[in-house]
Amino acid sequence: MFRAATGIALLVVLGFVSTSSAQTPPSPHYNLGKDRLAIEGYDPVSYFGGKAVRGNAKFSAEHKGVIYRFSSEQNRKQFTDAPEKFAPAYGGWCATAMAEGKKVEIDPRNFRITNGRLFLFYKSFFADAQDDWKKDEANKTKLADGSWKKIAGE
Repeated sequence: MFRAATGIALLVVLGFVSTSSAQTPPSPHYNLGKDRLAIEGYDPVSYFGGKAVRGNAKFSAEHKGVIYRFSSEQNRKQFTDAPEKFAPAYGGWCATAMAEGKKVEIDPRNFRITNGRLFLFYKSFFADAQDDWKKDEANKTKLADGSWKKIAGE
């Protein structure tokens, strides 16, 4: 009886371990915060409405091992139906810096939607990377796309 109970307990523990480790690990190249959180918790769908809105932990979804938060269930559903449409370009790194082959942190409130893609940018008191991006967006996009492909293979 003791052996049977021990065997069952072991199977339960192994089952738990295997399902909890079955999560897709995120790419090491993505700009993620604590607990694999993207865009510092901002809702990626909200950007397409013209505004950066902080997401809520109760409306979350995982895509490619990355956790995204949303401001509503409706936004969460839109994302899960078409994650590639809403996920930020270049793994969430600054688009201008990516054009130079660099991974630089972003200000999640500094963004631009162009041709249906979400671009995020670094911003400080003294500098706004989006200003540089807008001066030659087509060329910068091409350079950043090439850099991201080399860095992440995407």
